[in-house]
Amino acid sequence: MTGPVPETDRTPAGDESTLGRLAATVDRLRQEVDAAHVAADGRALVELAKGILVERLGCGPMQAARQLAVMADQAGVSHLELAADIVNQAAEDHLTEVAGQLVHAADQADHPPAPSTAVRLRTAESGVSAADDTQRVAESLLEHALAPLGATAVAIWSAATDSSLSLVGAVGFTAEEARRWHYVPPGVATAARRALDRRGTVMVDLGPTGPSTIGDATVRDGSRIVTPAGAGGRILGVLEVCWPSRLAPQPARILRQIEALAELCAHTLETGVPAVQRVVEHPAVPTADLVELVDLADGLFDPALVLRPHRDGEGRLTDFRVHHVNGHFVDLAGRPRSSVSGGLLLEVYPMTAGPGQLFDKVEHVYATGEPFRAKQMTLPALVDQVPLTVVADVAISRYGDSVLLLWRVRDEAARLASLLQHAQRLGRIGGFEENAATGEITWNSQLFALHGLPPTADPVPLAQLAAHAHEDDAAAIGRFLRTVLNHRRPASVAFRLLRGDGVTRHIRVIAEPMLDAAGRLAAIRGAYQDVSSQHWTEVALSATRDQLAHTEQQAAEQNRLALQLQQAIMPPAQPSIDAFGLRIAVRYRPAEQEHLVGGDWYDAVVLPSKQVLVSVGDITGHGIKGATGMVVLRNALRGLAATGAGPAQLLGWLNIVAHHLTDHILATAVLGLYDPETKVLRWARAGHLPPVLIRDGRASTLPMLRGVLLGALAETQYEEGQVQLRPDDTLLLYTDGLVERRDSNLDDCIDWLLTTSERPVTSLEGRLDHLLEHSRADTDDDTCIVGIGVD
Repeated sequence: MTGPVPETDRTPAGDESTLGRLAATVDRLRQEVDAAHVAADGRALVELAKGILVERLGCGPMQAARQLAVMADQAGVSHLELAADIVNQAAEDHLTEVAGQLVHAADQADHPPAPSTAVRLRTAESGVSAADDTQRVAESLLEHALAPLGATAVAIWSAATDSSLSLVGAVGFTAEEARRWHYVPPGVATAARRALDRRGTVMVDLGPTGPSTIGDATVRDGSRIVTPAGAGGRILGVLEVCWPSRLAPQPARILRQIEALAELCAHTLETGVPAVQRVVEHPAVPTADLVELVDLADGLFDPALVLRPHRDGEGRLTDFRVHHVNGHFVDLAGRPRSSVSGGLLLEVYPMTAGPGQLFDKVEHVYATGEPFRAKQMTLPALVDQVPLTVVADVAISRYGDSVLLLWRVRDEAARLASLLQHAQRLGRIGGFEENAATGEITWNSQLFALHGLPPTADPVPLAQLAAHAHEDDAAAIGRFLRTVLNHRRPASVAFRLLRGDGVTRHIRVIAEPMLDAAGRLAAIRGAYQDVSSQHWTEVALSATRDQLAHTEQQAAEQNRLALQLQQAIMPPAQPSIDAFGLRIAVRYRPAEQEHLVGGDWYDAVVLPSKQVLVSVGDITGHGIKGATGMVVLRNALRGLAATGAGPAQLLGWLNIVAHHLTDHILATAVLGLYDPETKVLRWARAGHLPPVLIRDGRASTLPMLRGVLLGALAETQYEEGQVQLRPDDTLLLYTDGLVERRDSNLDDCIDWLLTTSERPVTSLEGRLDHLLEHSRADTDDDTCIVGIGVD
């Protein structure tokens, strides 16, 4: 038999059943509430899409609902997915950009994107819009957007200006963890702090070496993706997303989703109004806080700037506008206050951009609210496009939506004095001042050096300047002194200073009279500058100009004579030769620039033996030497050809002429002898381009016979070849000025000539004119073409 049950262990069966039913009811009601929240978020997205249709279609709510249903059925998607697409097209915000990138990435991978991506992001946004606290925001983000990515918990931190963090929303953690982490003091190294310091998204792994954070006591091998929650350049908090196990490095599309959700959190932290409904506007009238900040800046004795954020059309922070400069402001580059006030910080001080520079510090203070203080910070500036560095103490603080920037330049007077002394030394300038009442004269150290005097010597009065100058400059100095002393107008004069050490220097003195309130002469201030090097440079430059003008005149005369000589012997075109069934046409085009008069030559003549001599050559060099060398070789060839020798023998003799009987002439040449009876052309070449034979509409080069430049060797042998010409054949002899290009090799240039030569023409002259007209050569050289046609 069982004994009596102790009083403390007794629980009526009815009570136990009642508690179980109550617990089940509470659990069921909680699930229903969560489901209702999810449904409400989805309905909010659909209602927002309906509103967009009402505005765009000009219809009523019922018609918009029917239109949405019809469009969803036609597209084969759910009402929620279509609503998300409509909102994306209308909003064109960060969420739209992320969704569009995901779709593009999926298209590139040849597989459709997850249909819930846009829906998840927009549904999460709807949940944030309907939330009345950050806790509900965290729940909505996890439920709609992050749980499908495998996340199990979300934490939202609020960042204070003192660098502390407050947990304002947490889901997926125990109540004990949320209470323990409700506040993180400044300086504690946590995962959220790491994202704030880097001002960007970071991925951290928990463990012995990882940073501390909420939930690390229960999940020791998990991973976190932490990103700052910013709006308009200000970081208001941090979004921390938790995974229960280690994550591999995540693709950029996942990180962009989380950054878009962090932006929703930022707008909630700032205003409690969702991003799609919030319009960021800067008030045209300054707020009371801004007026107080301007008053504070004006009460400071250090230079102060009040900066306002400058954002682009999409609300992103790009720069800071100088809203106000105080009365004690001194520009780093010496500009007036008006040139700085109202400008953009990066436009006014472009050299302050870059990591660790002033702009980076201002941006960090505005984003985090953490004040910045620095002793002896280097501030770069531009003075007349010359870089200048200034050492100053800097303080930066954020006040609401504005930034106060202070600096105190260290030892400004000494710095400016050193800068002035340095400039005077480089410019060889010395300053002076003469007191008209007392006769006291003040010189700086540079002026004593210019006059060749020791620093203990007495300065030279301006009125005694002529006694220390060359006697020929006395009249000019007298006019200068009368202008300054009598007419009391600024003046300057250049003179030769005769120093005591026997050195003569060319000096320019500038003086300006200073008048008192009654108009009387009080003092004279001015400067001496040593312009000796400038004077001698001008003298040398003048002599050089005269010499250059003489040289140019001689060169022009030589070019004119060379051109006349060339034109007298080598006219651009000669009458065609028509004899023995052979037609010969010639074209010559001189260089486009007269100073490049060259030594290209050609000849076509019937010899006493009834053979026809044709030749083309090119002398190295330009001007008189090239023209006279051309005359020598051309006339020598005519005389040698009368002996009846063959082409190879003629080139051998011509080489002796070039090597021994001229002033070191080097030339290329190709020549041929045509026998009218046999229609055979015997030819030879000396370093020249081979002739082109056009037969039956096809163009080809003759074989590359052996033969060196004329004049290169004392004695040499030349190879001779022959070609049997047929009726309607055409043979072209030419110089390199027809084909050579600086950007192409010679083979490509010859290929162009062959292709162009195959073009059908009506006459031999027309073929030569066509080649000259369409020549692509760019060497600015002479061009000769001899065309031989067989009837």
